[in-house]
Amino acid sequence: MASSRLGVGSRGLPPPPPLLLLLLLLLLGPWPAAGHGGKYSREKNEPEPPPQREPGGEFRMEKLNQLWEKAQRLQLSPVKLSELHADLKMQEREEFAWKKLKAEGLDADGERAAKLLRNLSVILAKYGLDGRKDAQAVNSNYLSDTAEDDSLGDPKLEKLWHKAKSSGKFSSEELAKLWRELQHHREKVHEYNVLLDALSRTEETQENVISPLDVSRVKEDVLHNKHAELKDRLRAINQGYDRLRQVSHRGYGAEAEFEEPRVIDLWDMAKSSNFTEKELESFREELKHFEAKIEKHNHYQKQLEISHQKLKHVESFGDQEHVSRNKEKYAMLEEKTKELGYKVKKHFQDLSGRISRARHNEL
Repeated sequence: MASSRLGVGSRGLPPPPPLLLLLLLLLLGPWPAAGHGGKYSREKNEPEPPPQREPGGEFRMEKLNQLWEKAQRLQLSPVKLSELHADLKMQEREEFAWKKLKAEGLDADGERAAKLLRNLSVILAKYGLDGRKDAQAVNSNYLSDTAEDDSLGDPKLEKLWHKAKSSGKFSSEELAKLWRELQHHREKVHEYNVLLDALSRTEETQENVISPLDVSRVKEDVLHNKHAELKDRLRAINQGYDRLRQVSHRGYGAEAEFEEPRVIDLWDMAKSSNFTEKELESFREELKHFEAKIEKHNHYQKQLEISHQKLKHVESFGDQEHVSRNKEKYAMLEEKTKELGYKVKKHFQDLSGRISRARHNEL
């Protein structure tokens, strides 16, 4: 059975409702279009809401369009929606790649399919699309320079945060940086727990083969690899917490090379991998470009949120010309933020893959 779940806060993370069947249905085929009831059904007699997008939707896969529409109904913030859009784009890219492999007779052991299920499970939980009321507790919106709400959902992280705030060793910019790092660490813990739960359900299904819907039949060696992956994630989480504890006590030193949490994580992993000195130096330079890309994306996220607030303000006055101009600006910022979000996530995936391959070559 998978290793123990990491607690987040005194409440812990309650196990989410069983999602294996739902995720299998999501992965294995396009969903049937809604609204095929009889002539007396509500769908046939009520007018359909006007489409918000051009015909064809945001994504090529209907199931992802339905998840996107659900997120819009939940009224997530513009920044959260742009992050979700990038995640769904990455999921779509991976699913089409998997379908191509499947058509060529590859992925016979179902490892790639199982990974897609786990990735989708993380997305559903991260954005509150899995039906859990508390699923949106993890917030990847780094718009505030200061934390008005000091709740991180984890007493250990909150203790570090309050110690740093009261120490007098941090400037306002450094406190903002530390807050982002603490939030990022919380997200990593949450993602670890979601993946752990998905793996546990997979194991239970393997042990109790009760339905032909269990198409994955993941082999024992694949499960072993997934346990090793989770073990690596847990080790990275523990190392990250140790580093945050040291920073909260001593403050940031002048030797810090990077500012963004994701870049710091990648650099720490790269230094412990099998890169040569020349490869490591090249990787450092690429991380600098990646950090600049993240900063540009963060800038557009801030501008998008400001534009959203301004649009809500001018809409209350009813000046159509003013509203129209603000809508155009908002739409431009929205598309640019989505585009940059996808590029950042793809770049992060490529860099992570390079590190994984380097570590694999060590074995």
